Amino acid sequence: CSMWVAHLEENGFTVKSTDVPNINRIKQEVGVPGRVGSCHTAIIDGYVIEGHVPAEDILRLLADRPPVKGIAVPGMPMGSPGMEGPNPQPYDVIAFDENGELTHFASH
Repeated sequence: CSMWVAHLEENGFTVKSTDVPNINRIKQEVGVPGRVGSCHTAIIDGYVIEGHVPAEDILRLLADRPPVKGIAVPGMPMGSPGMEGPNPQPYDVIAFDENGELTHFASH
């Protein structure tokens, strides 16, 4: 996921990346609902960011401060940041709360 890290850095974020032996344990600890899981998990200013979320959506999250636990891009859709390549596909960014309830946050 180094390309997603590069995307964040290009958009002004300072990133500290740590490889862990069991990412699923981290996902459980921070409350990522299983149905929105992806390849990596980040914590930014108290929010959980799961998967290849665009920097613009993270910036909106931080500016608006909605009452959610975090936002996620489930899976690894082609065309999302860090997954650029041929045949990009539309994808959604999903917000989730403390109870695991999901709501739409953005579409790309």
